Amino acid sequence: MNEAVHDPAAVNRRITTLSVAVACILVVAKGFAYGASGSVSILASLTDSALDLLASLTTFFAVRWAAAAPDNEHRYGHGKAESLAALVQSGLVAASAVFIGLEAVRRIFNPQPVTGGGWAIGVTVFSIAVTAWLIWQQGRAIRSSDSMAVKGDRAHYSADLAANAVVLIGVISGALLRAPGLDAAAGLVVAVWLGWGAFGLARSAAGHLLDEAAPDEVRNAVVAAVLEDERLTNVHQLRTRMAGNTLMVQMHVDVDRNLTLADAHELVVAAERRVMALQPDVDVIIHADPAPTPPNTLVPQT
Repeated sequence: MNEAVHDPAAVNRRITTLSVAVACILVVAKGFAYGASGSVSILASLTDSALDLLASLTTFFAVRWAAAAPDNEHRYGHGKAESLAALVQSGLVAASAVFIGLEAVRRIFNPQPVTGGGWAIGVTVFSIAVTAWLIWQQGRAIRSSDSMAVKGDRAHYSADLAANAVVLIGVISGALLRAPGLDAAAGLVVAVWLGWGAFGLARSAAGHLLDEAAPDEVRNAVVAAVLEDERLTNVHQLRTRMAGNTLMVQMHVDVDRNLTLADAHELVVAAERRVMALQPDVDVIIHADPAPTPPNTLVPQT
């Protein structure tokens, strides 16, 4: 087995390098196609790919920063760099959506013929194939690392895949059907699609940056793991959040007040290990509280 199978950080480094390489190839190919055709759909796709390159570079550096070990200034590590990168990506995609939308509206009212349609169609088909292959590779990487930054990268490439299909329709309409207005309309559809994708990505990244709680199913699994030992009761003050790929968990539990400190500590450590077994990267702190004394129970005097 190679390192990438076992090390999520290595998986992220490999897939982000691949993403940057694919973005460079697509920018060059679409630049050539736009020069040959003048298609607004190709221009939309070229602009999106150029911003994809910036976003992929952001992700490239973010996953390396996020993998850095905790230090004196960042005791919880650097995992939120991934969420920050995803937020930057959403801004870049939103900016491209605005630019493409304005250009599409201008071309709808002032249609221009699409030339070099064969080149434009060929490059668009090539872009669809390469983008689909990259998304497949990113899906494999996410299953290994669950990286927020790679998820963001995959989200905008998934939007690109659908956008390129719309671009293909627009180029064919403009070049073969002699309907440049349809080409411009296709560009407008791309802009709306990208804007919606940017909104969803920004919402997800903001949730991580603002310490949004883990999903209900994750919190329920954490509580169930702790309460497997019947000597632990009443989980309360449960707090969860994500720091990059790390699930941060804090809680209080009740233990028998007559246990020694050493015995209570042993119970808590065992519970923490059960929680850490739920997923690859968990940081958990459990505080033991003395369980309330049942009514009408005499407390031994010391």
